[in-house]
Amino acid sequence: MDRVLNLLMVLPPALVLALVFLLPALEASTLLGLVVPGEVAVLVGGVAANEGRLRLWAVVVAAIAGAALGDQVGYLVGRRYGRRLLDWVPRRLVRPDRVRRGLDLIRRRGVVAVVLGRWVAELRTLVPGLAGMSGMPYGAFTIANIAGGMLWAATTAVLGYLFGASYRLLEQRLSWVSEALLALVVLLVLLRVIRARRAARWAARREGGRSAGQP
Repeated sequence: MDRVLNLLMVLPPALVLALVFLLPALEASTLLGLVVPGEVAVLVGGVAANEGRLRLWAVVVAAIAGAALGDQVGYLVGRRYGRRLLDWVPRRLVRPDRVRRGLDLIRRRGVVAVVLGRWVAELRTLVPGLAGMSGMPYGAFTIANIAGGMLWAATTAVLGYLFGASYRLLEQRLSWVSEALLALVVLLVLLRVIRARRAARWAARREGGRSAGQP
């Protein structure tokens, strides 16, 4: 990741701005985010704005546009080709258990999962396609996608701007936050599954007791 950051920092400002749009746009639409998180380009764009090489508002607008457009494409790709696309992706990048948990989270939480998923690198890549696979309404996804994309893009660009030369430390801290959020999401899903299984066992026992009491 340091090599990517170093490369981005020496590029011309116009090319940096183009990547601020392109990396978030390709993150979910092509699953590029499984290899290079889109937040890397947005952070560097914020740093470039701090150095006076770019306008901060331009970085924010480019990041929002890329994030929103890429996720819309990711949703449509997931709705049409989701299963086949996941079969094509190497298992070391996308494990089946994470796909199941992601689908379960979207079905239970809907738009909340889309907004929160924006802050976790792995979920940010998978959630749009999983939302399409799950049958989530297009309108509801679009609203959540735009809202989450605006908040994420603006926050990440401003953080890059404020931290300036400390962008590597910031990138590491964002990674820690993403991992913590992912662990929290997994824990919540597991708790829901455990509750559902307990409820099913209790219902089966109660039904069995009723059957035994019948003549």
